[in-house]
Amino acid sequence: MRVKAVTLPFVTHSLLSLCLIIAIVSCAAAPQEINYGKTGTQRPYKINGKWYHPIGSAYSFEEEGYASWYGSDFHGKKTSNGEIYNMHAMTAAHKILPMGTYVKVIRLDNGRETIVRINDRGPFVKGRIIDLSHKAASELGVTDTGIAEVKLIALGEIAGDKLITRDYEKGNFLVQVGAFTIKDNAVRMKGRLESRYKYTFITTFERNDTLFYRVRIGGLMTLKDAERLKARLEEENFESPFVVAE
Repeated sequence: MRVKAVTLPFVTHSLLSLCLIIAIVSCAAAPQEINYGKTGTQRPYKINGKWYHPIGSAYSFEEEGYASWYGSDFHGKKTSNGEIYNMHAMTAAHKILPMGTYVKVIRLDNGRETIVRINDRGPFVKGRIIDLSHKAASELGVTDTGIAEVKLIALGEIAGDKLITRDYEKGNFLVQVGAFTIKDNAVRMKGRLESRYKYTFITTFERNDTLFYRVRIGGLMTLKDAERLKARLEEENFESPFVVAE
């Protein structure tokens, strides 16, 4: 869904904020620069008679609304910042966030979460705040439901035409194995796991006056370690484990 940016006279671009601390990282790794596309994607643009004004900085940005997804119909086509859309990559479209911003997406009805990079504009449907790639939507189970209520938390900052971010491959990672509304079910699952996985624990999550008991395994210092544990749990026939970054 490529959007043509329109130049407006007398539009003042905001100064970019200072370094943003990424909430999912607990270690102080050296920053890395990632080229995210043309600065023209920050210009105001008009869709269906409505103007959108991309913000200059993602600092402290949070938003709640509905996520949708787009897949094979757009696979291989250009995104708004000139990249080629890959439905198997962890990317997303947002109407106003700076291109290249990394965003944590939390599904509010079950606590599942993932991280995406903004490289496109959209969705232009009332109530929807982010369009996820097929892979990102699959991580959250949105491919099954079509849409889902989510919370967005920006994790990066734009400086010039670069994204400055820390090494989010390292930090504190967990794997969530299950979530239950009945505590005894969570206790039973914890019992199945803790003999093999030392850092198995139960944490709670409340949504719409419903209390969920989440069974998680911690003690993972890299994303690769977490992904390996997730794969092992899938081989052990645990349904839909997923990685959580803290």
